[in-house]
Formats: sequence, structure tokens, C-alpha cells
Amino acid sequence: MPRPRPRPAPDSSSSGPRRVSPLAITVGVLVILVVALVIASEVWTKYLWTSQLGFTDVLLTRWGTQAVLFLGGAVLFAVPLFLSLRMAYSRRPVYPPVTREQEALEQFRAAVDPLRRGLTYGAPVVIGAFGGLALSRRWQDVQLFLHPQDFGEADPIFNNDIGFYVFTLPLIDMIISFGQFVLLVSIVGALVGHFIYGGVSWGQENGLEVTRSARRHLGILATIYVLLLGAGHWFQRYDLLTAVHSRFEGASYADVKAILPAQTILAIASIVVAALFVVWIFRSDWRIPAIGAGLMILSTLVVGNLYPWAIQQFQVQPNERALEQPYIQHNIDATRSAFNLEDVNEVPYTASTDAESGALREDASTTAQIRLMDPNIISPTFGQREANRRYWGFDDVLSVDRYEIDGELQDTVVGVRELRPDKFGLSDRSWVDQHIIYTHGYGTAAAHGNRRNADGEPSFLQSGVPGDGAFGTYEERVYFGRHSPDYSIVGAAEGATPEEFDYQRGGTDDEEGGDQVYNTFQGDGGPSVGGFMNQLLYAIKFRDPNIVISNYLNDESQILYDRDPQQRVREVAPFLSLDSQMYPAVVDDQLVWVVDGYTSTTEYPYAQSVNLDQTVDDSQTDPNATAANRDRSANYMRNSVKATVNAFDGSVTLYTWDTEDPILKSWSEVFPEALKPASEISGELMSHLRYPADYFKAQRQILSTYHVTDADDFFTQQDFWQVSPDPTVAAPTNPDGSAGEQAPQPPMYLTMQMPDADSPRFMLSSSFIPSEGQSVLTGYLAVDSETGDTQGNPAESFGDMTLLVLPTSNPVNGPGQVQATFNAEPNVSQALNLLKSGNSEVINGNLLTLPVGGGLLYVQPVYLQSSQTGGGTQYPLLQMVLVSFGEKIGFAPTLDEALDLVFGGDSGATAGDAEVSDTDAPSGTADTQTGEGTVDEGEDAPADGGEESPAPAADGTAQERLDSALKDMDTAVTKSETAMAEGDWTAYGEAQKELSDALNRAIAANEELGGSGVPAQPSDGGGG
Repeated sequence: MPRPRPRPAPDSSSSGPRRVSPLAITVGVLVILVVALVIASEVWTKYLWTSQLGFTDVLLTRWGTQAVLFLGGAVLFAVPLFLSLRMAYSRRPVYPPVTREQEALEQFRAAVDPLRRGLTYGAPVVIGAFGGLALSRRWQDVQLFLHPQDFGEADPIFNNDIGFYVFTLPLIDMIISFGQFVLLVSIVGALVGHFIYGGVSWGQENGLEVTRSARRHLGILATIYVLLLGAGHWFQRYDLLTAVHSRFEGASYADVKAILPAQTILAIASIVVAALFVVWIFRSDWRIPAIGAGLMILSTLVVGNLYPWAIQQFQVQPNERALEQPYIQHNIDATRSAFNLEDVNEVPYTASTDAESGALREDASTTAQIRLMDPNIISPTFGQREANRRYWGFDDVLSVDRYEIDGELQDTVVGVRELRPDKFGLSDRSWVDQHIIYTHGYGTAAAHGNRRNADGEPSFLQSGVPGDGAFGTYEERVYFGRHSPDYSIVGAAEGATPEEFDYQRGGTDDEEGGDQVYNTFQGDGGPSVGGFMNQLLYAIKFRDPNIVISNYLNDESQILYDRDPQQRVREVAPFLSLDSQMYPAVVDDQLVWVVDGYTSTTEYPYAQSVNLDQTVDDSQTDPNATAANRDRSANYMRNSVKATVNAFDGSVTLYTWDTEDPILKSWSEVFPEALKPASEISGELMSHLRYPADYFKAQRQILSTYHVTDADDFFTQQDFWQVSPDPTVAAPTNPDGSAGEQAPQPPMYLTMQMPDADSPRFMLSSSFIPSEGQSVLTGYLAVDSETGDTQGNPAESFGDMTLLVLPTSNPVNGPGQVQATFNAEPNVSQALNLLKSGNSEVINGNLLTLPVGGGLLYVQPVYLQSSQTGGGTQYPLLQMVLVSFGEKIGFAPTLDEALDLVFGGDSGATAGDAEVSDTDAPSGTADTQTGEGTVDEGEDAPADGGEESPAPAADGTAQERLDSALKDMDTAVTKSETAMAEGDWTAYGEAQKELSDALNRAIAANEELGGSGVPAQPSDGGGG
């Protein structure tokens, strides 16, 4: 054995302290100041923003919890690692053995020694910081753990209250996982340190050698780590209740009969292995820990893997249907409970297919409310007729609500006239225009859902700027909305000249037009930027020095930002997931945005999880646009909170809704001042609340399979359904050119009367078809969305859910089949061709499904929109309504006429558009079974079956009329281009009408001259 060599003494030479230059001190102070300002521009401004809203308790509780978790996590991570590295050095042998294997390490030790102190202190700090950050993200789990609630329901395996799995188990799992990782890193650090400094060595002659100090150090760490492994095995027994399997989620037969006892055995084995490591601390025999590690690995392989595999392979698979039934039943019961589907009223519904005269007489109220205005299509029409100016606009998808009109509740389509920076290029204007002058939108526009004007435009019940109509007087200025600028600076001293553009009285956008009205914001909508320090911090936050140097700021200035209502709710209620839709409501003389909030978890035992991003996806909803506002998945969900955001001052109010939800009760204890009781919901606001769409989508997704409540039937999967794809939207094209999967049909808000109901209600509904096979209708789901108008108390029937189950023996066409029939029916195609002129485009509206007349009635509005070269208005106009009942199809300019055509000349009810008459438009019927049908082309139908009739001949010769028409076309084109450039869509529409008229006169005159019917100087239609 080679003789040990003494360790070289460290170099004791050291130079005296170096003087730090004044320049270095100055640079250091400046760096610290800049860093402090950057941090303050985020932290302090966040506090100012939250304080202005009155939710500082939420922010401080969140920050406090995260700070404690960060510090705790950093310390718990850094200290063990530091002690491991420190002990590896301080307990190193004075004379480490030097063998041929150790000679290279000796040089490495000499090279590492100058860096030792930095690594010993620096590595734990850096790694500890990462550990603290990871732990701080779990602040919600910690707060729920500190405020547990009982669900009043027990799991079927361990008989624990559901609250244990939702509130307690997640934090226990987190602590065990965190502790295991900390110990593992500490063990690795200790091994590396002891190996470098000689506490652990390996030689060919003597094998593995471990000093006494190193053995004790590693033995203690290994003992704690193995005990934590045992604790993990013990609590993983409870995690089996949310395990994922191919057919269901929850503990299966193999989980309960094999993995559960295996985890118990492994937990006990961990104690035995830990005892072996304790023995190793006192007995210097490396075979003892090796036996312990081998025992742990062997028990994990045999007990934890091989035994459950054998049970699954040889016992479960041959008898899976029988053995899994009890556990599938647990899954069915838990899933329906977790998504509040226990009380769904399932009604067998044998749908009649005979369209008899007077069949809708008992459904007269429903028929009168059938919505013809598709909120997904008519937004451009709202924009053309009601945007008023180019800087305002509406959402692409409008909202459906109900308002009391002439003493009756009526479905309405509502849009908010928001400032649209994206529409008129606000970012290309001056800083003053962007942030001082153009600050807000103005009011709303609303139309009857069940009516149309004679020309196909919506029948507006609220219009104009300032607004006039059924909504009465309310605060119309919209400072907070989906499309508001990133920030605006508002407010001024009393008597100061207003700077904010409000609206324009009449005229056009030209300077010589109507009077421009300016306004000064009088609310409390944002933090003050009247002082220099706040101005500086916000200039840093928005990277905009103009906030500091602009003379437009004054002592009363406020800065409005984070103006999206959903973002505001998410900031003050981070424990909520939000619905992808928000909608406006005029209540209590204010315009507010209503946002639905959900509490959810993935820890409900045996409940099936849903991917919320996939669940909310449909033909009208892009889940990516709102993904940041919700959790990714859930196996328990409640609509626990109704939130409102004032469109004028941005104030946020959170009302408790589902007061029985244990998760909401927990958060109410965490943030007692943030949530207001439902009793404070005014009667007027109550009348505009509704059943949320995303919650309904999750429930319909679950019911597509969990309408099957018998475990044996569920196992066979023979009666599983799917949500009907939206047949009005084309399937996407895959990269390989093949057709992709159609998006699901969105649920529809409609006022209707269900077959087992006494009166019509505001409902949210959806259709089901088989998951495989024909696209026949198998189910129809509807939920009562009528909240009533009583302060603090929703209507008793609110949330009542009815599922109509259609028999397979008498199949009824599903939405896809009905749409295909509409598209292929020759009579319908002929009628549509009669309507078209030039390059007009046919747009199919939403296909509504209504259980009336003892069967299923399908209604689809059809819109026409002219292209730029078509010479018509370039926004959709309702021109036809398609109706299908059984094998009968009717089509007419109005729903009332179409229903009469289907139901033998008299449907027995009157639709909302009964007062509209268009004798010039085509109408007719078709029978898909017999092929019979008729088409009435209208009184003034074109003789050639598709082209518009020329305008009546004017005075003068044909050549004079042609010249006059061409001149009028040029004038109309100029007007169109001017109106388009200025964003005056009202003037643009009038110019397009003039262009169409001039084009028709030119064609007629040209034909008289022996031409082809095409003018010599064709117009571009204003496309510019």
C-alpha cells in the first residue's frame, strides 16, 4: 500500500484590501437604482392598479403566500445542499489515500480548491432560488390546504371525504415530492464532495472505501430519503382514485386488488430498508446499503410491477367486463356528481315527422321567439349601419340576451360600439391621438332577434350615437372592453378644456362635418399619474418616455390599462377559470360586462377529466384566444362566481353564485373581502345573468357518454354519442390536402318551451348524434337559463337540465343531414339562384333545432352579401328562411311564411317576422321523401331566372341614357372610394346602391344599342 502524502497547506499569502474607485461606486449605485426602478415599475404599479380596484387583500395574500413559499423552499433546498457540500470538505480525511486511481483526482482537487468557497455558497443559493420559485407557484394548493372544506360525500374505496383529495392530498404529495428531490440533490452533492475530497474512494486493491464521517453523512441522508419514498408509496394509494385507464378514470380492479396492496408493501419495505441504512451508519460494511438498495429495487419490480401486471394479464383481461363493472359504476356516479349532472331529467321523445296543419298552435310562444338574426353573421351589418364612424366597431360575434320590450321579454342581439384601434390604424397616429384623444367607444346597438326589416336588415331597437331606443338613458361611454387601447391617460381639473374625442353630431368625418364633441373622464378608472414618480414608473412599464415629458398630463390624470374585462377579473380572482365568452348588459343605468367564473379541480376521485381547451372549441370559439383564462383540464367544475366589469370605470364586482361549492367556500375564507354575496345582485342584473356556455359545453361533453348510467352498457360503448358538428362551417383542410374534422356546433341561446314545460324559457341547447354511424339525432340537451328578476335569488327552475332521448327505431335527421338536404334540394337551389345578382354570396346562418309540434323543427336563416364587383351592399342581409320538419321543407322570405308552407298552409302560430312581406322574393316547398315540391318565383322575378331586371327606361335616346349611366357610375365609384377611405360605411352603402342602379341602367341602354349587355367602361365597384 502506498504511503499517504500530507495535504499541501493552503496558500496563506494574501494582499491587502483594494480600494474601490469612486467611478465603480457610482456605476454600482446607478445599476442598483435602475434595477430598483424596473422592479418598482412592475411591483408598485401592480399594487396601485389592484388598490384602485379595491382588491389589495387578494394581491397581498397572494404575494405573502408566494414570498413565504419562496423563502421556505429556497431555505429547505439550499441548507441541506450547503451542509452536504460543507461537511464533505470539513470532514475530509487529513491524509487522503493516494493510489494510481487517485492521482488524477489530486490534480483536480488542486484546481477546484480556489473555486470551492464560491461553489459551496453559490450553488445552494442558485439551486435554492429555483426550488423556491417552483414552490411559490403552488400557493393556491397551500391556501386550500389551510382552509379545507367537507364535500359531504365519501370515496367508495377508502371512505374518505372528497375534501381530503381536493384540499389535503395535493399539498402532501407536493411536500413529499419536494422533499425527495431535495434529499436526492443533497445525496448527489455529498457523494461528489466526499469523492473529490477523499471521503469516498475506490481502488483496485482495496475496493470501495468510505470514511466514518462520510458513512454517517450519507447514511443519514439515505435513511431520510428512503423514508420519504415510503411515505410517497403510502399516499400514492390515494392517488389511484384519479388514475387514468383506457375506458375510465379511477381505481380499476387491478389497482384495488394488486397495486393498492403493493404500495402498502412497498411503504413497509421502505421502513425496513431505512433501518438497514441506520445499521450501516454504525457498521462499516458497504454490503448493507447495497442489500437495502437491492431489496428496494427488487420489491418495486416484483411487488410494484410484476404482480399488478400478472393480475391484469391473467385475471382481468379474460374477465374484464365482469370484474370492472363495480369500478366503472364508481366512475359513472362520481363523474355525474362532479359535473352536477345527477338531476338531469331524461325524457324519451318520439319525434313526429308528420307536418300537420296547426301543429305549432301549442308552441305559439316558442315560434314567436325563434331567432333569425345570427350573431355570428350580422356583425358586419351592425358595423355598416351602427358603427357610425370608422374608429368604432363591434365584436365579430355579437351577444344574445333578453330585454323587456313592450312589457314582454324578447331575445335580442346586442353589440357594444367599442373603440377599434385595429380597424382605423390608431397605432400609426400621433402619441396624443393614441393615448389622449381616442380613449373610448360609445354605447350599444341592439336588434330584435326574431325580426327583420323589409330589406333584410336587422330591426334595431337600440341605435344611434348618443343612443336612442329601448335601453333608455345609461352611461354609454365605453372605456373598458375587449378592443380598448393598451393604455389611455384621462382626467383633468375642473373647468379644463376637454381633450378626449367623444362623438360627432351628424355630418361626416371631414373637418367641415358635424360638430365634434369632446369629453373629460369623470370616473375613477385607473391609478393616478399626476405625480412625477408614478409617471416615471409607468413610463418604464410601458417603455414610453412621453408619459413623463408630455404636457397633457396634470394633477388629475389617471392611466387606464389592462382594460380587457376578462383580464381584470382574472387578475383580482386568480383562483377562477373564466368562460371564453363575456357579454354586455345594460343594467341599473350602467353598461357592464358579465363574466362567468368557475372553480375546478382535477382531484375528484373517480371522476372523468375533460380537456377544457378541446371542450370549449367550436365553430365560433377559438380556445387559444382565451387559454390563459382557464385551467387546462378538470374533473370537477362549478359555475361559482358571477363577475361584472363596469364598461365606464372598469370596476370589478365578484358575486358568489354556487354557494354550496366547497372550493368556493374555501376561497371565501381566504379572501373574505373579495366576494360579495349573491343577495347583493340587483333584480335588473339578475334578469341578464344566464347559464354559462363553457360550463354547458363541459356538461354536454360528459353527457355524450355518461348518459349511459349502467356499467355493463357503458363497457360496451354501443350507445355513445358526440356533439353534432356545425354543418354551416366547412371542414378545415389538412396539410396533406384531405378534409379535417368539422368543429362542433356551438350551443344556442333561444327562448323556447320544452315538451314537458308549462311556459317558454330562455334556454341553452345542443344536439347529439351517434359517435359512429349515421348522423341521425340521438339526443337533445337543454338547460333553463332564465334567472328571473328577483334581487339576490335566481328563478327556481334555473339550471334545470332536460335531455330528450330519441329512439333508434324512428330516426330523425340530424343537423348535418338537414343541412345536406338544404344544399342539395333542387327547389331550394332554384330559389337561391333567383335571389342572387352579380357575384352575390349566399351565407347560411345558424341551423336552429327546436322540439316543437311533437317533433323536431329545423330553422335556418339565409343571408345574401354582394361582393365588391357585385354592385350591392357588402354586408349580409337576411333574404330567406329555410324550415324543415320531418320530410317537409319550406322556404320563404320570412319564417312565418315558411312555417305555413311546411305545415299545410297554416302552422297554427305566428312568427316574429309575420308583419314583413316580400311578394317579389321566391318561396316554395319540397318533400324529400316523394321528391314533390313547388317554387313561386315572386311577382317580379327575372325572366332569365337569375339576373336582376333592368331599371325602367329614362328619357332620352339609348346612347344618352348610356352616357348618363356611365357618368353616374363614375360618380358612385368616387363616392365609394371616399367613404371607404374615411370609414363612413353608411355613406359607402348608399354609394354602392347608386352604383348598382347606374350599372343596371347602363346594361339596359347598352342592350338597346345592340351591345352584349356589358357597358363599355365597367366599374370596379368601389374596390379601389
